[in-house]
Amino acid sequence: MASRQEICLSASTKLAAAKVAAVKGVIGFDGFVDSIIDVVDKRSSATEYDRVHTLSQLGQKISMAAGQSANMELFVKMQKLGGNGPIMANAMAAMGFGITYIGNLGFPEPHAVFTDMTKRATVISIAEPGYTDALEFQDGKLMLGKHQSLRDVTWANILKIVGSEKLLKACDDADLLGMVNWTMLPFMTDIWSHLLSDVLPKLSKKNRRVFIDLADPEKRLVEDIRGALAMLQKINEKVHVILGLNLSEAVQVNEALGLPKVGNPEGEIEKLAVQLRGKLDLGTVVVHPRKGAAAANKEGSASFAGPFVQQPKISTGAGDHFNAGFVTGQLLGLNLAESLCTGTGTSGYYVRNAESPSAAQLAAFVKDLPAPQG
Repeated sequence: MASRQEICLSASTKLAAAKVAAVKGVIGFDGFVDSIIDVVDKRSSATEYDRVHTLSQLGQKISMAAGQSANMELFVKMQKLGGNGPIMANAMAAMGFGITYIGNLGFPEPHAVFTDMTKRATVISIAEPGYTDALEFQDGKLMLGKHQSLRDVTWANILKIVGSEKLLKACDDADLLGMVNWTMLPFMTDIWSHLLSDVLPKLSKKNRRVFIDLADPEKRLVEDIRGALAMLQKINEKVHVILGLNLSEAVQVNEALGLPKVGNPEGEIEKLAVQLRGKLDLGTVVVHPRKGAAAANKEGSASFAGPFVQQPKISTGAGDHFNAGFVTGQLLGLNLAESLCTGTGTSGYYVRNAESPSAAQLAAFVKDLPAPQG
């Protein structure tokens, strides 16, 4: 078995030699404007404050206000593009892939936060964006979303704005079809159904991948989750499906499928990935907690310790950057362990620098990938 450093060196070498620009992808279909926010604890001046450091501290403040009232200041540190799809697509475009993005980024023109993305990728916006207030803490984040516009993300609206011929041409050219944020898009299963019946049968034969991220399905009914997974199994009969799950999502899917509980999910993520892939019989299942990742396909499985950092510059979007990096490895022919390296490396670079890496920057970063802190 190769060592972590050997995996990093191999991944870096292959990434540096790859012709990234020759690889194309179509990704959709959500879109959000994200506000990255501190909750102010004590303000000492007009420009200085101490923030609430943990979710538990915020919970205590809220509990203490029961039966009374509370006034909490939310300080917006930055406003940026958001949504699982845009963050993943923007990260892959930054690496040099030829990306077409379809989603609700603003209508008739994309919102200003997507301006840089429109310079990197072909962007087709079909509706107004959603809005997310991302309250960040040392021990996690609280995402407060406004999702009304997501009801406009439908197959009919996609065809109306994009056009069937243009959509088929983009999908036919693509090596990757990425469809993420199933949880928040109420008509995503229907979109998958039309992909299966109206698009995939018309595409030319090539070694495509379909990437799926459910995006925290806890708020959805178990019956809906099972229905979505059944649809993915049908799609996998036509094209290799990669199902990406963070640790919480993996545990939820495991429970929805009625599979045996894994005693220590974070410590046994490879076992969890193998169990889920075996039950679903998908092409690949990848599970990514904060400190590492594991994946399984028909050939085997692998796990990898990522470059976890205790004090990130930003955490919102880290999972989507992992997805971009893992898919990058898979599209460029890297093996599972190397793809986990590029996945955790992409996420690690992003949380340290608050920006997406180019392919060259990622290759340099993973060559000497930092060990996980703590």
